[in-house]
Amino acid sequence: MSDPITPRMPVTFGSVVRGLFRGLWNIIRFIFRHKYLWIPLVLISSLLFAFGACTFYVPPGHIGLMQTIYGASAGIRPEPHIVGLHFVNPLSERMHVFPTDLQVINYSDNQAELSVEFRSTPSIKIQTSDGYQVQLDVSVLYRIRDPYKVFTEAGPGRAFEDRLVIPRADRSLRKTLGELNAEQFYQGPHRIQKAREAHEGLSAELEGFGIEVDGVLVRRYAYDQKYQEIIETRKIKDQTVYLRQAEAKAAIEERKRDTIVSEGKATVDVEASRGESEVRKSNADADLYKRKKDAEGKLLVELADAKGTQLENDALQGAGSENMVGLKMAEVLDGLSVIVLPTDGEKGLNPLDLSSLLKKFEVQ
Repeated sequence: MSDPITPRMPVTFGSVVRGLFRGLWNIIRFIFRHKYLWIPLVLISSLLFAFGACTFYVPPGHIGLMQTIYGASAGIRPEPHIVGLHFVNPLSERMHVFPTDLQVINYSDNQAELSVEFRSTPSIKIQTSDGYQVQLDVSVLYRIRDPYKVFTEAGPGRAFEDRLVIPRADRSLRKTLGELNAEQFYQGPHRIQKAREAHEGLSAELEGFGIEVDGVLVRRYAYDQKYQEIIETRKIKDQTVYLRQAEAKAAIEERKRDTIVSEGKATVDVEASRGESEVRKSNADADLYKRKKDAEGKLLVELADAKGTQLENDALQGAGSENMVGLKMAEVLDGLSVIVLPTDGEKGLNPLDLSSLLKKFEVQ
Protein backbone atom coordinates (compact mmCIF):
# COMPACT_ATOMS: atom_id res chain seq x y z
CA MET A 1 0.00 0.00 0.00
CA SER A 2 1.19 3.58 -0.70
CA ASP A 3 2.19 5.96 2.10
CA PRO A 4 -0.45 8.45 3.17
CA ILE A 5 0.09 12.00 1.93
CA THR A 6 1.36 14.29 4.70
CA PRO A 7 -0.35 17.67 4.59
CA ARG A 8 2.01 20.70 4.18
CA MET A 9 2.01 23.29 6.94
CA PRO A 10 1.35 26.90 5.79
CA VAL A 11 4.35 29.26 5.80
CA THR A 12 3.92 32.03 8.39
CA PHE A 13 6.08 34.90 9.66
CA GLY A 14 6.69 33.04 12.93
CA SER A 15 7.94 29.97 11.10
CA VAL A 16 10.33 32.08 9.01
CA VAL A 17 11.75 33.79 12.13
CA ARG A 18 12.18 30.45 13.89
CA GLY A 19 14.01 29.11 10.81
CA LEU A 20 16.38 32.09 10.81
CA PHE A 21 17.19 31.72 14.50
CA ARG A 22 17.71 28.00 14.06
CA GLY A 23 20.18 28.61 11.21
CA LEU A 24 22.03 31.27 13.23
CA TRP A 25 22.26 28.89 16.22
CA ASN A 26 23.71 26.18 14.00
CA ILE A 27 26.37 28.61 12.73
CA ILE A 28 27.31 29.59 16.31
CA ARG A 29 27.52 25.95 17.35
CA PHE A 30 29.74 25.23 14.33
CA ILE A 31 32.09 28.09 15.27
CA PHE A 32 32.34 26.98 18.90
CA ARG A 33 33.09 23.44 17.84
CA HIS A 34 35.95 24.67 15.57
CA LYS A 35 37.98 26.94 17.82
CA TYR A 36 40.57 27.73 15.11
CA LEU A 37 37.93 30.01 13.47
CA TRP A 38 37.61 32.27 16.50
CA ILE A 39 40.77 34.34 16.01
CA PRO A 40 40.24 35.39 12.32
CA LEU A 41 36.57 36.01 12.97
CA VAL A 42 37.34 38.24 15.94
CA LEU A 43 40.04 40.08 13.99
CA ILE A 44 37.81 40.73 10.97
CA SER A 45 34.95 41.88 13.20
CA SER A 46 37.28 44.19 15.12
CA LEU A 47 38.68 45.71 11.93
CA LEU A 48 35.23 46.30 10.48
CA PHE A 49 34.02 47.88 13.71
CA ALA A 50 37.10 50.09 13.97
CA PHE A 51 36.77 51.16 10.33
CA GLY A 52 33.12 52.02 10.78
CA ALA A 53 33.76 53.86 14.05
CA CYS A 54 36.74 55.86 12.77
CA THR A 55 35.38 56.95 9.36
CA PHE A 56 32.43 58.95 8.15
CA TYR A 57 31.08 59.17 4.57
CA VAL A 58 29.71 62.51 3.34
CA PRO A 59 27.15 61.66 0.61
CA PRO A 60 26.68 63.62 -2.66
CA GLY A 61 24.72 66.85 -2.38
CA HIS A 62 25.92 67.38 1.21
CA ILE A 63 28.79 69.01 3.05
CA GLY A 64 30.22 68.05 6.43
CA LEU A 65 31.37 69.97 9.51
CA MET A 66 33.61 68.42 12.15
CA GLN A 67 32.77 69.00 15.84
CA THR A 68 35.22 68.39 18.67
CA ILE A 69 33.24 67.25 21.70
CA TYR A 70 35.71 68.00 24.47
CA GLY A 71 39.25 69.22 24.97
CA ALA A 72 41.06 72.51 24.43
CA SER A 73 39.74 72.83 20.85
CA ALA A 74 36.16 71.82 21.67
CA GLY A 75 33.55 73.25 19.31
CA ILE A 76 32.57 73.23 15.65
CA ARG A 77 35.29 73.69 13.03
CA PRO A 78 34.56 76.08 10.15
CA GLU A 79 36.43 74.03 7.55
CA PRO A 80 33.93 72.18 5.30
CA HIS A 81 34.37 68.51 4.41
CA ILE A 82 33.37 67.71 0.86
CA VAL A 83 31.82 64.50 -0.49
CA GLY A 84 33.84 61.42 0.35
CA LEU A 85 35.21 59.31 3.23
CA HIS A 86 36.77 61.18 6.19
CA PHE A 87 38.60 60.05 9.34
CA VAL A 88 36.77 60.73 12.63
CA ASN A 89 38.02 60.15 16.16
CA PRO A 90 35.10 58.27 17.70
CA LEU A 91 36.07 59.35 21.21
CA SER A 92 36.23 63.12 20.68
CA GLU A 93 34.85 64.04 17.25
CA ARG A 94 31.53 63.99 15.48
CA MET A 95 30.63 64.80 11.85
CA HIS A 96 27.53 66.85 10.99
CA VAL A 97 26.21 66.99 7.42
CA PHE A 98 24.07 69.64 5.74
CA PRO A 99 22.42 69.55 2.27
CA THR A 100 23.83 71.86 -0.39
CA ASP A 101 21.31 71.21 -3.20
CA LEU A 102 17.96 72.96 -3.63
CA GLN A 103 15.65 72.65 -0.62
CA VAL A 104 11.89 73.22 -0.55
CA ILE A 105 9.45 74.00 2.24
CA ASN A 106 5.76 73.67 1.31
CA TYR A 107 3.19 75.62 3.29
CA SER A 108 -0.03 73.73 2.56
CA ASP A 109 -2.88 71.82 4.24
CA ASN A 110 -3.48 69.65 1.19
CA GLN A 111 -2.49 66.05 1.93
CA ALA A 112 -1.74 65.47 -1.75
CA GLU A 113 1.18 67.90 -1.50
CA LEU A 114 2.95 66.12 1.36
CA SER A 115 6.42 64.93 0.36
CA VAL A 116 8.90 62.59 1.97
CA GLU A 117 11.82 64.39 0.35
CA PHE A 118 10.91 67.97 1.34
CA ARG A 119 9.51 69.56 4.48
CA SER A 120 5.79 70.36 4.64
CA THR A 121 4.11 72.69 7.12
CA PRO A 122 0.57 74.10 7.51
CA SER A 123 -0.57 76.84 5.15
CA ILE A 124 -0.17 80.49 6.07
CA LYS A 125 -3.21 82.39 7.37
CA ILE A 126 -3.03 86.08 6.42
CA GLN A 127 -5.36 88.85 7.49
CA THR A 128 -5.84 91.42 4.74
CA SER A 129 -5.78 95.17 5.34
CA ASP A 130 -9.61 95.23 5.29
CA GLY A 131 -9.95 92.47 7.89
CA TYR A 132 -10.60 89.31 5.84
CA GLN A 133 -8.78 86.00 6.24
CA VAL A 134 -6.85 84.53 3.29
CA GLN A 135 -5.25 81.08 3.32
CA LEU A 136 -2.06 80.80 1.26
CA ASP A 137 -0.22 77.79 -0.16
CA VAL A 138 3.41 78.84 -0.59
CA SER A 139 6.65 77.13 -1.61
CA VAL A 140 9.97 78.53 -0.37
CA LEU A 141 13.05 77.45 -2.35
CA TYR A 142 16.46 77.93 -0.75
CA ARG A 143 20.05 76.63 -0.50
CA ILE A 144 22.60 76.42 2.30
CA ARG A 145 25.65 78.44 1.28
CA ASP A 146 27.53 78.57 4.61
CA PRO A 147 26.88 75.51 6.80
CA TYR A 148 29.11 76.90 9.58
CA LYS A 149 26.82 79.93 10.05
CA VAL A 150 23.77 77.66 9.90
CA PHE A 151 25.20 75.35 12.58
CA THR A 152 26.27 78.14 14.92
CA GLU A 153 22.85 79.79 14.68
CA ALA A 154 20.45 76.83 14.55
CA GLY A 155 22.41 73.74 15.61
CA PRO A 156 22.87 70.35 13.96
CA GLY A 157 20.52 68.34 11.76
CA ARG A 158 17.44 69.97 10.21
CA ALA A 159 17.00 72.42 13.06
CA PHE A 160 17.63 75.30 10.66
CA GLU A 161 14.21 74.70 9.10
CA ASP A 162 12.29 75.23 12.35
CA ARG A 163 14.54 77.93 13.79
CA LEU A 164 15.45 79.98 10.70
CA VAL A 165 13.51 79.38 7.48
CA ILE A 166 9.94 78.52 8.52
CA PRO A 167 9.27 81.27 11.10
CA ARG A 168 10.97 84.01 9.09
CA ALA A 169 9.22 83.07 5.85
CA ASP A 170 5.88 83.03 7.65
CA ARG A 171 6.54 86.45 9.19
CA SER A 172 7.76 87.98 5.91
CA LEU A 173 4.71 86.75 3.98
CA ARG A 174 2.29 87.96 6.65
CA LYS A 175 3.93 91.39 6.66
CA THR A 176 4.06 91.99 2.90
CA LEU A 177 0.94 90.24 1.63
CA GLY A 178 -1.04 91.53 4.62
CA GLU A 179 -0.72 95.02 3.13
CA LEU A 180 -3.10 94.00 0.34
CA ASN A 181 -6.84 94.18 0.70
CA ALA A 182 -9.06 91.26 -0.23
CA GLU A 183 -9.87 92.73 -3.63
CA GLN A 184 -6.20 93.09 -4.57
CA PHE A 185 -5.56 89.39 -4.04
CA TYR A 186 -7.59 88.81 -7.20
CA GLN A 187 -5.32 91.18 -9.13
CA GLY A 188 -2.25 89.31 -10.30
CA PRO A 189 0.21 92.24 -10.59
CA HIS A 190 -0.41 93.38 -6.98
CA ARG A 191 -0.09 89.86 -5.57
CA ILE A 192 3.04 89.10 -7.61
CA GLN A 193 4.67 92.38 -6.56
CA LYS A 194 4.08 91.65 -2.87
CA ALA A 195 5.38 88.09 -3.27
CA ARG A 196 8.52 89.57 -4.84
CA GLU A 197 8.89 91.94 -1.89
CA ALA A 198 8.52 88.98 0.50
CA HIS A 199 11.25 87.14 -1.44
CA GLU A 200 13.59 90.12 -1.23
CA GLY A 201 12.95 90.66 2.48
CA LEU A 202 13.40 86.98 3.34
CA SER A 203 16.61 86.82 1.26
CA ALA A 204 18.09 89.80 3.11
CA GLU A 205 17.12 88.31 6.47
CA LEU A 206 18.51 84.79 5.88
CA GLU A 207 21.66 85.87 4.05
CA GLY A 208 23.38 86.60 7.35
CA PHE A 209 22.71 83.01 8.48
CA GLY A 210 24.34 81.44 5.41
CA ILE A 211 21.09 80.63 3.56
CA GLU A 212 20.28 81.81 0.03
CA VAL A 213 16.59 82.08 -0.96
CA ASP A 214 15.96 81.16 -4.60
CA GLY A 215 12.24 81.84 -4.70
CA VAL A 216 9.01 82.46 -2.80
CA LEU A 217 6.12 81.06 -4.86
CA VAL A 218 2.52 81.86 -3.93
CA ARG A 219 0.80 78.88 -5.53
CA ARG A 220 -2.77 79.14 -4.25
CA TYR A 221 -4.94 81.43 -2.15
CA ALA A 222 -8.43 80.95 -0.73
CA TYR A 223 -10.77 83.28 1.17
CA ASP A 224 -13.11 82.25 3.93
CA GLN A 225 -16.41 80.96 2.56
CA LYS A 226 -18.47 84.01 3.54
CA TYR A 227 -16.25 86.52 1.83
CA GLN A 228 -15.81 84.17 -1.12
CA GLU A 229 -19.55 84.29 -1.76
CA ILE A 230 -19.59 88.09 -1.39
CA ILE A 231 -16.70 88.64 -3.76
CA GLU A 232 -18.09 86.19 -6.32
CA THR A 233 -21.46 87.98 -6.28
CA ARG A 234 -19.70 91.32 -6.67
CA LYS A 235 -17.57 90.02 -9.49
CA ILE A 236 -20.64 88.69 -11.30
CA LYS A 237 -22.33 92.11 -11.00
CA ASP A 238 -19.18 93.87 -12.19
CA GLN A 239 -18.84 91.52 -15.11
CA THR A 240 -22.52 92.07 -15.99
CA VAL A 241 -21.98 95.86 -15.99
CA TYR A 242 -18.86 95.42 -18.12
CA LEU A 243 -20.84 93.18 -20.47
CA ARG A 244 -23.58 95.77 -20.91
CA GLN A 245 -21.01 98.51 -21.50
CA ALA A 246 -19.24 96.35 -24.03
CA GLU A 247 -22.52 95.59 -25.79
CA ALA A 248 -23.39 99.32 -25.93
CA LYS A 249 -19.96 100.15 -27.33
CA ALA A 250 -20.33 97.34 -29.84
CA ALA A 251 -23.72 98.72 -30.97
CA ILE A 252 -22.23 102.22 -31.39
CA GLU A 253 -19.34 100.83 -33.37
CA GLU A 254 -21.74 98.82 -35.55
CA ARG A 255 -23.73 102.00 -36.33
CA LYS A 256 -20.51 103.82 -37.14
CA ARG A 257 -19.52 100.95 -39.37
CA ASP A 258 -22.88 100.97 -41.19
CA THR A 259 -22.63 104.75 -41.68
CA ILE A 260 -19.12 104.46 -43.05
CA VAL A 261 -20.19 101.62 -45.35
CA SER A 262 -23.18 103.65 -46.64
CA GLU A 263 -21.06 106.74 -47.21
CA GLY A 264 -18.44 104.65 -48.93
CA LYS A 265 -21.04 103.02 -51.15
CA ALA A 266 -22.53 106.42 -52.09
CA THR A 267 -19.06 107.75 -52.84
CA VAL A 268 -18.37 104.71 -54.99
CA ASP A 269 -21.65 105.20 -56.91
CA VAL A 270 -20.89 108.91 -57.48
CA GLU A 271 -17.39 108.16 -58.65
CA ALA A 272 -18.67 105.34 -60.87
CA SER A 273 -21.25 107.67 -62.49
CA ARG A 274 -18.63 110.36 -62.96
CA GLY A 275 -16.30 107.79 -64.46
CA GLU A 276 -19.00 106.63 -66.88
CA SER A 277 -19.66 110.25 -67.90
CA GLU A 278 -15.97 110.81 -68.47
CA VAL A 279 -15.83 107.65 -70.55
CA ARG A 280 -18.78 108.72 -72.69
CA LYS A 281 -17.30 112.20 -73.10
CA SER A 282 -13.93 110.72 -74.04
CA ASN A 283 -15.59 108.37 -76.51
CA ALA A 284 -17.55 111.27 -78.07
CA ASP A 285 -14.42 113.43 -78.29
CA ALA A 286 -12.55 110.53 -79.85
CA ASP A 287 -15.35 109.90 -82.37
CA LEU A 288 -15.53 113.61 -83.26
CA TYR A 289 -11.76 113.76 -83.66
CA LYS A 290 -11.86 110.64 -85.83
CA ARG A 291 -14.61 112.01 -88.07
CA LYS A 292 -12.78 115.33 -88.30
CA LYS A 293 -9.52 113.69 -89.27
CA ASP A 294 -11.32 111.39 -91.74
CA ALA A 295 -12.95 114.40 -93.38
CA GLU A 296 -9.65 116.27 -93.49
CA GLY A 297 -7.96 113.22 -95.02
CA LYS A 298 -10.70 112.73 -97.56
CA LEU A 299 -10.54 116.39 -98.49
CA LEU A 300 -6.79 116.20 -98.95
CA VAL A 301 -7.16 113.07 -101.11
CA GLU A 302 -9.85 114.67 -103.28
CA LEU A 303 -7.76 117.84 -103.60
CA ALA A 304 -4.76 115.75 -104.59
CA ASP A 305 -6.86 113.87 -107.16
CA ALA A 306 -8.18 117.11 -108.59
CA LYS A 307 -4.69 118.56 -108.65
CA GLY A 308 -3.42 115.45 -110.41
CA THR A 309 -6.26 115.64 -112.96
CA GLN A 310 -5.54 119.32 -113.52
CA LEU A 311 -1.85 118.63 -113.97
CA GLU A 312 -2.67 115.80 -116.33
CA ASN A 313 -5.00 118.03 -118.40
CA ASP A 314 -2.40 120.76 -118.52
CA ALA A 315 0.16 118.25 -119.70
CA LEU A 316 -2.16 116.99 -122.39
CA GLN A 317 -2.83 120.49 -123.64
CA GLY A 318 0.79 121.52 -123.84
CA ALA A 319 3.66 120.72 -126.23
CA GLY A 320 4.13 117.07 -126.99
CA SER A 321 0.51 116.24 -126.25
CA GLU A 322 0.26 114.68 -129.73
CA ASN A 323 3.06 112.35 -128.82
CA MET A 324 1.28 111.40 -125.66
CA VAL A 325 -1.88 110.68 -127.62
CA GLY A 326 0.17 108.56 -129.97
CA LEU A 327 1.70 106.70 -127.04
CA LYS A 328 -1.74 106.13 -125.56
CA MET A 329 -2.98 104.84 -128.88
CA ALA A 330 0.09 102.62 -129.09
CA GLU A 331 -0.73 101.25 -125.66
CA VAL A 332 -4.26 100.53 -126.84
CA LEU A 333 -2.96 98.76 -129.94
CA ASP A 334 -0.22 96.97 -128.01
CA GLY A 335 -2.28 93.89 -127.30
CA LEU A 336 -3.58 93.45 -130.86
CA SER A 337 -2.01 90.84 -133.07
CA VAL A 338 -4.03 91.45 -136.28
CA ILE A 339 -5.95 94.52 -137.44
CA VAL A 340 -8.06 94.34 -140.52
CA LEU A 341 -8.34 97.71 -142.22
CA PRO A 342 -9.68 98.68 -145.63
CA THR A 343 -6.98 99.71 -148.05
CA ASP A 344 -9.11 101.14 -150.87
CA GLY A 345 -11.58 103.92 -151.04
CA GLU A 346 -11.56 107.30 -149.44
CA LYS A 347 -11.06 106.02 -145.93
CA GLY A 348 -8.74 103.25 -146.89
CA LEU A 349 -5.43 102.87 -145.05
CA ASN A 350 -2.25 102.20 -146.95
CA PRO A 351 0.37 101.01 -144.44
CA LEU A 352 3.09 101.94 -146.88
CA ASP A 353 1.96 105.56 -147.03
CA LEU A 354 3.60 107.03 -143.93
CA SER A 355 2.48 110.60 -144.52
CA SER A 356 -1.13 109.60 -144.65
CA LEU A 357 -0.68 107.53 -141.48
CA LEU A 358 0.77 110.47 -139.63
CA LYS A 359 -2.10 112.61 -140.74
CA LYS A 360 -4.49 109.99 -139.51
CA PHE A 361 -2.88 110.21 -136.11
CA GLU A 362 -2.63 113.95 -136.31
CA VAL A 363 1.09 113.93 -135.92
CA GLN A 364 2.74 117.01 -137.18
